[in-house]
Amino acid sequence: MVEFDPQSLDALFHALSDPTRRAMLKTLSNGSHKVGELAAPFDMSLAAASKHIKVLEQAGLVRREIQGRTHTCHLEAMPLHAGLEWIRHYEHFWSGRLDALEALLAADDAKHPRGALPPIRTPKESQ
Repeated sequence: MVEFDPQSLDALFHALSDPTRRAMLKTLSNGSHKVGELAAPFDMSLAAASKHIKVLEQAGLVRREIQGRTHTCHLEAMPLHAGLEWIRHYEHFWSGRLDALEALLAADDAKHPRGALPPIRTPKESQ
């Protein structure tokens, strides 16, 4: 497995764990926006929106450009690649496990065709 910086992955997944931040990233995927524009769809102050953006910045997902009192945010999608690669490792793991399970079930079906198993009896019926 490729080695990943644990702190970077922690920051990335922490940033992505919040639905407000995910929505902000989705908005930024369509282009740069001012902090007020990112806050507008939510019932939150500019200070609260700025805190969310700060978490996204710490994960490297957002770059903030400041001109006077105007803060414009830009999406930086590259850190998502590290998260995707980390998840991909486990996708391969689970795909292999599920393929093995499928093979076991197919072998079991071959030994015991449907309808060939005896009926299931309750403990009371067995007495």
